Amino acid sequence: MLSPTLDTIRLFLHLIAAAIWVGGQFALAGMLPGLRKAGPEATQAAANGFARVGWPAFIVALVTGIWSILSIEGSSTTAFQITLGLKLLIVVVAGFSAAAHSASSNKAVIAITGALGAISGLGMIFLGVLLSTGGS
Repeated sequence: MLSPTLDTIRLFLHLIAAAIWVGGQFALAGMLPGLRKAGPEATQAAANGFARVGWPAFIVALVTGIWSILSIEGSSTTAFQITLGLKLLIVVVAGFSAAAHSASSNKAVIAITGALGAISGLGMIFLGVLLSTGGS
């Protein structure tokens, strides 16, 4: 068996956190029609339950992402730096979208920020894969 390193542990934590954050949003979106039928209390209880798991996962992904950036050795290509900058921008969009989504009671704002959060979550994962493979 290969021996785990600090790098593999960091990457594992980052992937698990991203899976919880992004996957949880899609799982909750899939349950939303049924929750709405059960009533507003069910929808709010599910949202609160996800928040208890989702926000800590977002923070773990953020911390391990910063850790990953600090672990990059040597100078990277301009393309890598642009991709990394774009990923960081999308992380900020995802965080603010989710916060606005959670704080709003306006249906239009909830819909727009929910969609923006989902799209940015997918973008974060795609760009993370792109960065980890070097685009190959």
